This record gives sequence, structure tokens and C-alpha cells, in this order.
Amino acid sequence: MSKEMLNALDALEAEKGISKEIVIDALEAALVSAYKRHYGQAQNVEVEFEQKKGKIHVYAVKEVTEEVMDSQLEVSLKDALLINPAYEIGDKIRFEVTPKDFGRIAAQTAKQVILQRVREAERTIIYNEFSAYEKDIMQGIVERQDKRYIYVNLGKIEAVLSKQDQMPNEFYQPHDRIKVYVSRVENTSKGPQVFVSRSHPDLLRRLFEQEVPEVYDGLVEIVSVAREAGDRSKVAVRSTDPNIDAVGTCVGPKGQRVQAIVNELKGENMDIVEWDEDPAVFIANALNPSQVVDVIFDEQNPKACTVVVPDYQLSLAIGKRGQNARLAAKLTNHKIDIKSESDMAEFYETQAQSVSVEAEEQHDEAIIQSDLTDDEYQTIAFNDETIEETDQEEI
Repeated sequence: MSKEMLNALDALEAEKGISKEIVIDALEAALVSAYKRHYGQAQNVEVEFEQKKGKIHVYAVKEVTEEVMDSQLEVSLKDALLINPAYEIGDKIRFEVTPKDFGRIAAQTAKQVILQRVREAERTIIYNEFSAYEKDIMQGIVERQDKRYIYVNLGKIEAVLSKQDQMPNEFYQPHDRIKVYVSRVENTSKGPQVFVSRSHPDLLRRLFEQEVPEVYDGLVEIVSVAREAGDRSKVAVRSTDPNIDAVGTCVGPKGQRVQAIVNELKGENMDIVEWDEDPAVFIANALNPSQVVDVIFDEQNPKACTVVVPDYQLSLAIGKRGQNARLAAKLTNHKIDIKSESDMAEFYETQAQSVSVEAEEQHDEAIIQSDLTDDEYQTIAFNDETIEETDQEEI
């Protein structure tokens, strides 16, 4: 080794970001491997790199024993005492066995192992760097496309954007700059693999954090997000400070903040609604821009409800292809059935008639099963009421 090699290690550390210690460990392992291959069995070989002078020393480590059974692994106590009188049985002694010339094959073997360790170190550095960006947003450049993925350059690595993670209203061209959500980072046998998304709901969260300082600082909290990428999204927000209007803060002056997000998502419509502890109020807010007359919860299932809206706003509440109702259900985590006021009134009227018919049937059934005649009944009341009987003969 020479000072030129030390300079090369310094350059590698500066260019690739790989610490000199990692490369030196790889070099020592390479030389041990080369020595074992070309100089016989040497399980007890150690390699030491001298960083100041760039020299390498190869040592054979032998154990001090009373009787030597294997000269490659053991040294007698008698010979050990000649080296140092303090040696005892069981001590380890290092003997330098550095060859004068490893030869071309040994050097090539060492080179291959070093390159492999350097590649592994680079992969580890890249994985550690990008795993820190998992569940976060990054900006990349579209490079190329095949049948499965769009490849986005994030700097030190090429991320993949699958079809299901692409927005249906976007067309990606090489050299386009796009913001992507890092959904996951995997350390595969071929190296780190970064998966990114443009359709993930949490992309909205990160965009709001970038555009709205109050969201980033935690003064305004995004409670839930429902998104149909490229078309429409609903975002429920609440304020942790009573003096801050959560919806107005996210919209921004003249809608500038939310418009920046809409532009980034190529015109995706955005509904920002206020979260409320009362589920009925929250569901009514989630169906914005439609007005809500009443929210009736199912007694058997608290996560299901019927929402009553004015007749003229029924189609607005449901939305195109049911989109508004579907997004509201996702946002509130409730099953929502939307009915107009007239439909609800008709339902109540039908229900009342059904109850009346059932009462009459119960009255007739009671007369049939009783021994009394119809003339002996002056008043009969059902549905958990008492039955009053009056005997006509006593009158």
C-alpha cells in the first residue's frame, strides 16, 4: 500500500460518502480471503492496516500450548518464553507472515472483494438515507417509462411509480418535475428499492404541511382525508387554538394556499370541511356543499345513518356517480344513506299506516281468541296499553 492508496480512500469517502473505515475493513477482509486461497489453510490469520503509512501486515495468530499438535495454529510454551518470559499456556501470539508479493491473482481477488464491499456500503448508505424519507414527500424528475413503472430520479436513486399510484388525469413526460409521496423503502438483494405515489391520500397531508405553516406547526390538525386521485378530495381539519379558523387557514387569502395544492395535483377539486366531535355535525359538514336537514343514526349500528336533505339538493348531496356521498362516507367512517325530505315524509307515513293496520289486526285477533262477544267490548287498547272491559249486562 502507498500514500496514493490513502489519497484514493479519501477521495472515495468524499465522492461516494463511504467512510474510510468501511473501505479499510473491506480491504482487510479481502486480503485475508486472498491469503487463505493462495497460501493454504489460515483460519487464524489477521490483517492489520496501518493508516499513517498505508502499509498492511498479515499475522498468524497461534495459541501457546504445552505440546504442539498443529504448527500453523499452535506454538510451544518453550518457544513462547523465548519471545517473552510472561507468556503462559493459553495466550495468543501474533507472528507476522506478510508475503513479499501476493501476486496478480491475489491482488485481483482482493480487488473484487473490495468492490463488492464498497457496493454493499453504498447500498446501505442509500437505504438509510431514503428510509428516513419514508411517509414523506420528495421532488423528483421523470426519466423513463415502461409497461410497469414510471422511473423517477430522486438524486442518488431511481424510484418507481406504479400504475395504481399514478393519477389518471396526468401524463408524465421525461424531464418533468413532480412531487411524490414515498410510500415505502425496501432493501432488496439488488439494492434499495423506493416506491413512490401520486395518488396516496397522505400526499395531501404533506402538501398541506408545505403550504400551510399552521398545519406544519400543529396549530391546525388534518383529522382525516378521503381522496379519489385526480378528481376530488375531502379534507377534515380542526384547530387546536380557538382563535384560529381551521378551514379559513387552509384555504388561505383569496384561496391561494389551497389553489397551490390544486395546481400541484393538476386541478383536483378540494373540499375542506371542519371536523366536529358530534358525529351528526361532522357528517353534515362532510356532505358540503349540500345542506343537511337531519341526521338519523341506526339504533342497531352506530356507524350507519340516514341523512335527510332538501328535495332540490338530493342530487347535489349524492354527487356525480355518487362521489360526494362516497367521499363523505370515507371521511367520516360512517355508512351514509341519503334521502330527500319528501321521501322521508312518505316513509314515515307508510310506517304509521303499517302500525295502524297491525293494531287493527291485533284487535281482531284478540276478539277471535276471547270467549267474549264483540258487544261485550266497550274499549280495547293495544300496544302496551291496558284493555278496558265493560260488561253490558251490568249496565
